[in-house]
This record gives sequence, structure tokens and C-alpha cells, in this order.
Amino acid sequence: MTTPSRRDLANAIRFLAIDAVQAANSGHPGMPMGMADIAEVLWNDYLNHNPNNPNWFNRDRFVLSNGHGSMLQYALLHLSGYDLSIDELKKFRQFDSKTPGHPENFMTPGVETTTGPLGQGFANAVGMALAEKLLAQRFNKPELQIVDNRTWVFMGDGCLMEGISHEAASLAGTWGLHKLVAFWDDNKISIDGNTDGWFTDDTPARFEAYGWNVVRGVNGHDADEIKTAIETALQSDKPTLICCRTTIGFGSPAKAGKESSHGAPLGKDEVVATRAALGWEHGAFEIPEAIYDGWRSRSTGLVREEQWNRLFDAYAAQYPELAAELTRRSHGELPEGFVAAADAYIAKLQAEGPVVASRKASQMAIEAFAPLLPELVGGSADLAHSNLTLWKGSKSVATDDPDANYIHYGVREFAMTAISNGLGLHECFIPYDATFLVFSDYARNAVRMSALMGAHAIHVYTHDSIGLGEDGPTHQPIEHVASLRYIPHNDVWRPCDAVESAVCWKAAIVRNDGPSCLIFSRQNLAHQARDEAQVANIARGGYVLKDSVGAPELILIATGSEVDLAIKAAAQLGDKVRVVSMPSTDVFDRQDAQYRESVLPNACRKRVAIEAGVSDFWRKYVGLDGAVIGIDSFGASAPIEALMPNFGFTVEHVVAAAKSLG
Repeated sequence: MTTPSRRDLANAIRFLAIDAVQAANSGHPGMPMGMADIAEVLWNDYLNHNPNNPNWFNRDRFVLSNGHGSMLQYALLHLSGYDLSIDELKKFRQFDSKTPGHPENFMTPGVETTTGPLGQGFANAVGMALAEKLLAQRFNKPELQIVDNRTWVFMGDGCLMEGISHEAASLAGTWGLHKLVAFWDDNKISIDGNTDGWFTDDTPARFEAYGWNVVRGVNGHDADEIKTAIETALQSDKPTLICCRTTIGFGSPAKAGKESSHGAPLGKDEVVATRAALGWEHGAFEIPEAIYDGWRSRSTGLVREEQWNRLFDAYAAQYPELAAELTRRSHGELPEGFVAAADAYIAKLQAEGPVVASRKASQMAIEAFAPLLPELVGGSADLAHSNLTLWKGSKSVATDDPDANYIHYGVREFAMTAISNGLGLHECFIPYDATFLVFSDYARNAVRMSALMGAHAIHVYTHDSIGLGEDGPTHQPIEHVASLRYIPHNDVWRPCDAVESAVCWKAAIVRNDGPSCLIFSRQNLAHQARDEAQVANIARGGYVLKDSVGAPELILIATGSEVDLAIKAAAQLGDKVRVVSMPSTDVFDRQDAQYRESVLPNACRKRVAIEAGVSDFWRKYVGLDGAVIGIDSFGASAPIEALMPNFGFTVEHVVAAAKSLG
């Protein structure tokens, strides 16, 4: 084979995608065929990466927001020399392969974020670009630009139809994220056909209104036009949208430009016809060495990383403390002494016994921990003074302050959460975000993605029950805590006082393999008496807060504001009653069987669970014979003093429920 052309290099992407989808009899060939030319130019001429070290700190981040076209990314990774063999491509969409149906950051080297739910990858990319901006402000020096990477995102019509794209694009423009470049695959096709019937927005004008630089009318199959567009983006002081007119299923005689190429194999005959139409004379999964050479000879990743390493050595010699901090943060290590300082703060709280709302206790914990954690960055969806996420050291990320750490997200719960995921995935940050618990519904799929990806993100939810009072049922969460608990790998904490609140913040910070949801009250919560061992056991998710004399004959289990109710009820029920505080059922369920038995002994089946939320969740702890005091209806608008008795959250009701068990 002669020296391959750019179209030859792009066709290698196309046919790896075609062949993998055909072999799997499942997948989406149309987008990879349509975006192959764009991808070839970006990856070969601009993307700053090192296939030999996918986790190189200063690499560019590439995000495939239209993740159904995953074979585009797998082909790029394979051709560029990442550890993704042709055999893995042949196992596309098969169990335990490195090439699942949508890109998974924990499965495939070189994949930065899990994508598939449309629009979320774009919002993740905004978070990654924000991370670069904040790190550059913190660590760069005029003569030593050690943080200097870009975020590139591919997205389709579907990503732009999703509301999250509006939320995230607006913030990116406000923040001036000029190292964010998005390629819009403008092919006018979605699953239902031509989008003229449901997507007629003036998308370029929309992004210009957000404060973006927009490059219009780019032929997505012309390498020179693509290069010119990228060069324009590199000169901009704004985020850039490159509008690429493409043909879905490019090269297929029968299916190009049609929805039939979107989500199904081309079919054997059409694969043959497409090979002929594009002049690809090679068999299935056959890539000539000249094509491999053409891809890998253009990669300068190893050289770029070596150059950066020399730059960092010079930086470390001149700014040793900053270099040490950046190294620590990039490795995901907490500052030396943080755990000891956190434990000392928790012990101090236990001794002092403040009676505050747990949302206030949360703010107190942030005040205590944030000065120790320069990597802690977060904010609220226009509820800072209700969520109490502001602290004395808060500095807006909309500025160029080197210590910027606070994000005013505006009323954008979904994008807020997905941007937090991007910040957490980028490295060097522990992000937190906040809203009312009832509005976690707006963000829930992004919380699910936090858990699926193992993103280190902290989701703060306040106003946790009907206890918020007069705002009424639209703002009173009922099913929300249980819903969040049902997300796998998602730690949910609902603390009962300031001490438990500080413990759950510490646990969320220390946990680095997934998200935590911290659930806080609007109303004040009583301080609970504990000894040192009980304080230590809070971190195990559930523990004995008040024990019985001898073996318990009745166990009261509660969380949050209802723990004090259980304590008061136990005082009327006699000395054979145990009270268990269960701030995190997820964490408790991970404890060894011996510990769980020590807290909830099987011999004691008389159990009452108390939580101001849906009752069915608690059946796994109390069984069918136990009682649950919960709420299975919507709330009402009234002061808390009227609401709690009306819905049965009284000492008398708990006592009566316990006695009814016999």
C-alpha cells in the first residue's frame, strides 16, 4: 500500500466500526462513519495525549458525548496505539470485553468518562475544562505553564436537544472556558428520522448568545476545512462550537444520510457495497501496516510527555511547595494530617454538643475541613444561603483568583451534578454540589452516572423531609432518600446531629472510588450523647446509640431528625430497648456479618424503623412482622409543629407502634 491519505486513515475508523457492529449484530455504525474525518484530523494533528500513558497529567481530555457511537472511540484508541487490541474490537458489546456498547471509563484505557445518556458527556467536559482553568490559575507561572491542556468533545443533535446542554453551555460561556472545543455532528438525523420535524433551533445563534465562539458551516468530510476551524478555535478567548455538516453512514450506498444507519448493522451486502464505494480492499478487521504506521507515526505523545516532565522538573526546582501540592492532588492523596484533624474536630463537636440544623452542621464541617483541602471545590444551584454551602474562604470560580473554589451554578441542578462528575474525573479536585433534596430528581441520572463511573463527587441535599414546613408538598421530599439509596455504589448519609454530619463529610471526602449523597435537615436537631467507641462506629453506617440492659427485646432504628424521636420513645418503653442510629444504610450493609449482628441481632425480631420518608425501604431491616413509621403520601403546607404530629412522627405514636408488636 502506498502512503495512506487522510481519507484512508479515516476509513480505517469507518471499517473497524462497521465490522465490529456487524460482528456483534448490534450497535451504531452511522455516527462513526459520519465523524471519522473530524476524528482523524483532531487525533492526528491536535490531540495532546500519550497512548503509552493514558493517565498522563497534562493530557488533553477527549469526550464522546454521543456515546452510542462508541466504536469511533475504540477505533481511535486502537489505531493510535492504546492498549486496546484488535481482538477486543472483535468482542465489541460482548460480556467482559474492553469494548462495551457505550464508553465506560473504568473498562477501557483512554476513555475519560462514561457516556451514553445524551448531553451528559458534554456537561462532564465542561467540568473538565473548568478543572483545567482552576488548576492553571492556581499553579501556572508566566514562564512555566505546567497546566496547559484542552478538552475536546464530540456531540450530536440528540445531545443538543437535551436540556442539560443548555444548562452546561450557558455556564461554560459565563466562565470563559476557552480551552473547551465542541464539535457538533450536524447530520440532521436521529432515531426517528430527519430532525426537521423536531429540531429546528438556530443552534449556532444559541451558542453565540451563551458567549461562545462559533465556527459555522464546516464540511465535516473535508480535512482542510476541519483544520481551519480548529485553528480558529485555538485563537479564541471563548469556548468554541464547531458546526460540522456531516452525512450519517458516510460511504454506504444505500444507507448514507438515513436513520437506518443509526442504530443497526449495515448488513452483509451493504458492508460489501460500502467497501467498494470507499475503495477499501481489506477484509473484516484487517488494517494494513501502512495504515497503522500512518496513525502512529503522527503521534507525538511520548515526546510531549517527556518535554512536559522536563518542564515540571524546572517548576519543582523553582516552586517546590506548589509542585508537591500538585503532585499530591494528582495522585488523589489527602493532605498529611487531614484525617487526624477531622477526627479532632469530630471529638470537639461531641464534647460541645451543638444543637443546630444538620444543614448548619454541614456548613460548620465545610468551614473546618475546607481550609485543609485546597482541592475541595463546590457550590449550589442558586440556594447557597439555604443549603449553607458558602464558607468564609469561598471565592468564585468566575474570577481569575488562584484560590477560586466556589461555584454559583444558578438554577441548573442536572448540569451542576454532571459538571461535578467532570471535575471529579479530571483529577486534583473533590467537588461538591448542593440543592434541596426534592430537586435531586432533576439531577438523578447524573447521580447515577457518578456511581456508575466511580466519580469522587459529593452531592449535598438539604431540606430533607416534611420538616421543612410551609413550602408544602412540592418541596417536601418523600421517596427521594430511598430512591438515592437504590442506586448501586452510591453512599447515602442522613445524619442525626452535628457529630454525625461531620463524620459523613469526612467519610465522603476520604472515599475516593465513588460518590456520596449527604442529606441534611432544615430544622434544628438535638445533640446525642455518645462515648468514644460510639463516635468511631458512626463511620460504619449504623451503630448502637442507646443500648438495652441485657439482650434487647425491642430495637428502634432511625435516621436523621427521627433519631431523637427514637431516643425519647425508648425512655418510655423500658430498659430492654435498643436504639440504633443508621446514618448510612449503604455503608452499614457493607460491614462484616459479625458487626451487623452485633448491632441488629437476629434473635431480636421486634423492631420499629422510623424515618420521614417512604416506609417500604425499611422492611429489609424490620421484616414483615416489624413496624415502620414513615410517610407514604405527599406532605402539606404548614409549620413543622403541625406537620410532624399530623403524619405520626410523635413519641406517642412510636410507643404505640412498639407496643402493638406484642
